[in-house]
Amino acid sequence: MAPHKSDQGAQVTLAEVTHDNWRAALDLGVAPEQQRFVAAYAPIAALGLAKAYIRPGGLIWLPLAIVARDERLPDGALVGFVMLAYGAMDADVCWIYHFFIDARYQGRGYARAALRALLALIRERLPRCSAIQLTVHAENERAQRLYRSAGFRATGDLIDGEPHYILRLEPGEPGGAEPTSEG
Repeated sequence: MAPHKSDQGAQVTLAEVTHDNWRAALDLGVAPEQQRFVAAYAPIAALGLAKAYIRPGGLIWLPLAIVARDERLPDGALVGFVMLAYGAMDADVCWIYHFFIDARYQGRGYARAALRALLALIRERLPRCSAIQLTVHAENERAQRLYRSAGFRATGDLIDGEPHYILRLEPGEPGGAEPTSEG
């Protein structure tokens, strides 16, 4: 998958968490005051790897490391983590969980580039996906702005006390689904 540029020019890609990088993924985390925004447990990647193994809800859970390469990280480094969940037999709807940039790497535009990379991955691997959904902590205004800037719209519903967001996609276009201009 082609890298996506951050606002500051870094190349950002996604890599599946595997036996080669799972320990580095476990080292990723957010600032203590941000933990409640991402997951109830730390390390967050451990929770994601457990979900990939246990498959709650009968879903496929894909743990992804966010990798950045720039002048400060010439060899590339794991800078964040995200989970993608979807049905094994029906991938019409995808869910994003536990999306975060490590506290050491925040403020460099990696989240925006990683979200673009994730949307591209979904379009490439799951072309039947017609909607991408997520929830976000009500007090995490920065994340809500990021999701809205990518076309996600609040549904007005709460799931487990968190606002529910959705990005509707048009299926069947060449190269996979593309976001619509509607919310």
